Amino acid sequence: MTVSIITVVYNGADTIADAIDSVLGQTYPMIEYIIIDGNSTDGTQAIIAGYGNRISQFVSEPDKGLYDAMNKGIQRATGDIIGILNADDLYRHTEVISRIVDTFSQYQADAVYGDLVYSQRESPERIMRYWRAGTYRPGAFLRGWMPPHPTFFVKSNVYQQHGYFTTTLRSAADYELMLRFVHKHQIQIAYLNEVVVVMRLGGVSNSSLTNRLRANREDRVAWQMNGIRPGWFTLWLKPLRKIGQFWQRKHPTVR
Repeated sequence: MTVSIITVVYNGADTIADAIDSVLGQTYPMIEYIIIDGNSTDGTQAIIAGYGNRISQFVSEPDKGLYDAMNKGIQRATGDIIGILNADDLYRHTEVISRIVDTFSQYQADAVYGDLVYSQRESPERIMRYWRAGTYRPGAFLRGWMPPHPTFFVKSNVYQQHGYFTTTLRSAADYELMLRFVHKHQIQIAYLNEVVVVMRLGGVSNSSLTNRLRANREDRVAWQMNGIRPGWFTLWLKPLRKIGQFWQRKHPTVR
């Protein structure tokens, strides 16, 4: 199976090389790597161009935001499986994609996800939080659960059948997409029980209190736009689940 990996970037010269190296360093042989750049002006384009034809597709043009750019990448992807790696992030080790593909095959899954660690921005080796996703159980979204989106790999035909990111959402489009795929349409998902992605702190939804509050409001909209209703406690439990991530980073069983 071919795996298409999409990285969206805008003025990410300080981190984009780490993301690219973590993809190109994967041992899995059938990877299509697509980078969608929002017409960066800080030298990002030159860094990407330096990798030459090791990047399968490189597009640099204005877009309508992060999720619009992700949709562009998905629509260009030709692989059987699609994963999205943010320009700030990197894969934990060189066997990540091989193990993801093995998990798809083992469980005949439509999507596979794993664990994620948050690191200091300047020191990716320094873990600040550990998001242990755990095995999905039906109805888990009602209990505030969601998988870490950067670890969420999906069969391309799922996007074709159930749609792309909703670009009217600014912070919760990834939550809405996974809610739609997993909870509403009940695709078959499988859990890879190990750390898949290292995410630098400071992303779109958690970079400020204002953005976090906006994301929580958009979480409610995500349920409404899919014609489904959360429990009265669902949107309270979702942020409360994150508290445990700070304790777990002191005792991470990082595989």
